[in-house]
Amino acid sequence: MIVKMKKLNLVGMAYEKDAVLNALQRTGAVEVKLHREEEHSVPLPPADGELSSYHASLEDALERLTQAADAYAKEHKGAARPAKDGFEVSYEEFMAAAGDRARMDGLIARINALTDKKAETRAALAKAERTFAAAAIYRTVEEPLSAYTGTAHTRVRLGMLPLPAWENIKGMLPVLSEGKVLAQEDDQVLVLLVLHKSCAEEGEALLSGTGFTPCPFEGEETGSALYTRLKGECEALYKELDALDEEMAGLGSETRALKIYCDYIGYEAEKAALDEKMRATERTFLLEAFVPEDAEEVVRRELSEAGTVYLEFSEPAEDEELPTLCKNNAVVSDFESLTNTYSVPNAREMDPNTVMSVFYSVFMGFIMADIGYGLLMMLGGGWLKYKNRGRKGGLGALAGVFAIGGIFAVIWGFLFNSLFGITLPIPTVLPNAQSDMWTFAGIGIPAVLVIAMLLGIVQLLAGYICKAVQCWRRGEILDGILDGVVWAIFSLGAGLAIAGLVEEWNIPVLVTVGGITAGVTLVIAMIAAGRHEKFFGKLSKGFGTLYGIINYMSDILSYARLYGLMLSGAVIAQIVSQYAVGFITGGGVLAVLGVLLMLVGHVFNLAIGLLGAYIHDARLQYVEFYGRFYEGEGELFVPLGSKHEHVFVKPYAAERRAEKKGGAAAPVRA
Repeated sequence: MIVKMKKLNLVGMAYEKDAVLNALQRTGAVEVKLHREEEHSVPLPPADGELSSYHASLEDALERLTQAADAYAKEHKGAARPAKDGFEVSYEEFMAAAGDRARMDGLIARINALTDKKAETRAALAKAERTFAAAAIYRTVEEPLSAYTGTAHTRVRLGMLPLPAWENIKGMLPVLSEGKVLAQEDDQVLVLLVLHKSCAEEGEALLSGTGFTPCPFEGEETGSALYTRLKGECEALYKELDALDEEMAGLGSETRALKIYCDYIGYEAEKAALDEKMRATERTFLLEAFVPEDAEEVVRRELSEAGTVYLEFSEPAEDEELPTLCKNNAVVSDFESLTNTYSVPNAREMDPNTVMSVFYSVFMGFIMADIGYGLLMMLGGGWLKYKNRGRKGGLGALAGVFAIGGIFAVIWGFLFNSLFGITLPIPTVLPNAQSDMWTFAGIGIPAVLVIAMLLGIVQLLAGYICKAVQCWRRGEILDGILDGVVWAIFSLGAGLAIAGLVEEWNIPVLVTVGGITAGVTLVIAMIAAGRHEKFFGKLSKGFGTLYGIINYMSDILSYARLYGLMLSGAVIAQIVSQYAVGFITGGGVLAVLGVLLMLVGHVFNLAIGLLGAYIHDARLQYVEFYGRFYEGEGELFVPLGSKHEHVFVKPYAAERRAEKKGGAAAPVRA
């Protein structure tokens, strides 16, 4: 159901604002709204954004630390990995993060320093590696590089050039010159060229077009000593980088504390941003908020210990937009995220999740329709649900949906007699999806297709009943009857007529009963369609209703997708099992292949089937079912301090805290 909201008006002392907001956050039941304009009060000045900037810098440092620690753990077996998001912390531990600022600021400074140092070292290493690569060809030179300089009568050139270029010019060197290859590295050669000054320009001209690179090194070092030194420098820089990585990874043990602190600062930034929604007088602040009706006493109790406040709970105005909070049992609450993905319910309409969850589960089970697949869905979904217990939405909710769908998959599996595509030696209740045909109005069609369409009619009927209930909740009795009940009876008549047209059922009287029921209700619907219009409007609305029967029939045919998805999964399951069993009975290597085929084939088929079931089942709920009555366009109820990026804060037990605490409380006046 959708929880009824109360409106909280609160006036508190300005110096106690932070304590009051913390008290509201502890309840987990207060969403602060924009305060209406009011005489004798002014808007609070907006926050300067300092906390938001600080929070962003924390998140940036946390991301760099997490990435570094993860990368180090992948390369070093046994290294500790950083804490993953979503871990639980108590409320006390979360709020205690306020005292960690000095330690966390020191940690952030160290992370930033290490990051800068790593960037600096990487740049130095890149430069050293380039120099080292250039020196590789000189490692065989055993004389000091300074020895390769000219004299009074000669010019000496030491450097690299491509081997083909050297082959081309070595026969063209001047007479008074000498050329020698000192080393070769891939297709590059190190040459020493000595030219007499009289022919130096001629020799230089030969080199100019060859890609000759003169030796970039000089000094008293030999080529081999230079190479060894540069190699040592690179190794030293690598070791320095490793040491920096190790030190950064060592800080990974602080990721848990840092994530708690990041989310705490995020909460503080959220509180600071609330200034834009509140108003103030010289000494007080004014706050308006929405509170679930059943949380009123909890809020009163917490505020009584927060300071001197004046508060009032009242009914929201009829035209006031309210946030939506759904409160359902553990099973139905898992389906809320499906509805919210489409559109959040309006706070003033009925909660569709209870009815939708039944149809969604039945349809998912119908699509899978296999005992084995259903058991796997129950086990896998149940395990994931258990791992994510206590948390609303997310993976846990999806797992719960699949687990419930698995129950219905087992039921349908027994009815269709299928265990991983294998027919069991038990009576088959429903027809075979692959082979059985029924004669419908003289035409042979798949029997399971008829069942799928009848299921669709049942859901459409339920949708119209929901429409009636929604109207009646608002006091629109006649609209509920004409727009809801009449069409529900029409759907019943259409379903009876379709059932009567199945010759194998041999109930022809249903055609007459269903046809008359559908016909009469259709006439009523045509007459009632234009009840709010003038003469020509009544005619157009009436004929529009008659034309809408075509859309109604297409809506029924939309449920044929249930049959199509079920059939494809059943065929694949049967083929996989037949081949796998055949291999297994062959023994030896074939038996191993058979087991692998059974595992891989059915896991693949289950995954594809679940994906199709999830998407197409949701489509039927959104378009066909919700299209009858659902309004949506609501906004989720988001209590103060409930948004966290990294941690799951356990709910604060306000009732137990109030019972354990004694002593006089500050006055609360209502």
